[in-house]
Amino acid sequence: MPRIAIEHIDASNMPPALPREEAETLIIFWWNDVPVGQVRDRGIVGRPISIHRYWREISSTPAFQRATKIAERRDRPRLQASLVICTRDRPDELRRCLASLPAQSHPPAEVIVVDNASRDDRTRKVAEAAGVIYVREDRPGLDIARNSGIRRATAPVVAFTDDDVHLHPRWLERLVQALEDNDAMAVTGLVLPAELETEAQQIFETYWSFGQGYEPHIFGSDFFAADRSTGSEVWKIGAGASMAFRREAFQMAGLFDERLDVGAAGCSGDSEYWHRVLSVGGTCFYEPTAVAFHYHRREIEGLASQIYHYMRGHAAALMVQYERTHNRGNLWRAFNLMPRYYARRLWHRYRYGERPHNRFINQEVKGFIAGLLYYARNGRSDAR
Repeated sequence: MPRIAIEHIDASNMPPALPREEAETLIIFWWNDVPVGQVRDRGIVGRPISIHRYWREISSTPAFQRATKIAERRDRPRLQASLVICTRDRPDELRRCLASLPAQSHPPAEVIVVDNASRDDRTRKVAEAAGVIYVREDRPGLDIARNSGIRRATAPVVAFTDDDVHLHPRWLERLVQALEDNDAMAVTGLVLPAELETEAQQIFETYWSFGQGYEPHIFGSDFFAADRSTGSEVWKIGAGASMAFRREAFQMAGLFDERLDVGAAGCSGDSEYWHRVLSVGGTCFYEPTAVAFHYHRREIEGLASQIYHYMRGHAAALMVQYERTHNRGNLWRAFNLMPRYYARRLWHRYRYGERPHNRFINQEVKGFIAGLLYYARNGRSDAR
């Protein structure tokens, strides 16, 4: 499958045209350093892309109107932030992530690398070479590592990113600013693809993208009200690769649930925590001007495993959410909505054959069932 080119265009200094180097191009429009929208362009290689026709549509959106005000903003956040990066056996990815930190306009008060049971000392050497705080956590599990980072952090804000990410220079500034401006307990940012070189990366970005759009959203009591009937769609709040919390959130809602996410159930430690923040009366905010660039998995086999574990974690998280709140919408989603949803998709695959959107339906179904079984074995933890 041919690569999809990614082009970043600053519309405040718009070029007359854009060369088309690939049959398909993801064009991300910015206004100065504020992202405002994107399009997927297809055409004949060699013919220029008429970007102005795309810009006419994007320039009429609320995202652009907001961007012009943000670009003129000169004040800076007051709160300091600790940045936690959890990693395991990926020293090259960690090095790339750390390399994006010196350019941050709001430098973190401290950077804490939590080495989650790596098999050798390469992670420690990368952290030491970057001059950051190194914490060794020998118990495997992403949420275990996150909790170790929280315990080590000292700033009033604790931010998280992943080792397979590099950060826009104003990423942390805008996360912290969003917490202050919106009196939120948690904030997430826009996660864009760093590359779309392989089939696996393209499938992930098309059907499983971390991005939640270019307009901000506040998630509070109205959003959470659905949890009693249909389950609150907390995964729409953002991605764990780009999130921050006021320290008071951990005092109100506790730490991450160590039964969830990579190394345990497989995923959803972040969304379950946003669910918990909402359940104790806090608010979450999605701030699309805080941008992180994520390197999706390159191989189909890795993507298949990722999707299996995503659904395994999602199923387990629904049960954990019910355990904590007794909101029956989580049970309705786990035992009514999701089975019917998968039945329809399995029928369509049987009737019409494999399509890109249902290529991993078997992994999804197996993962979801495995997540319910996982919770049955590991439910009602005392370590909350």
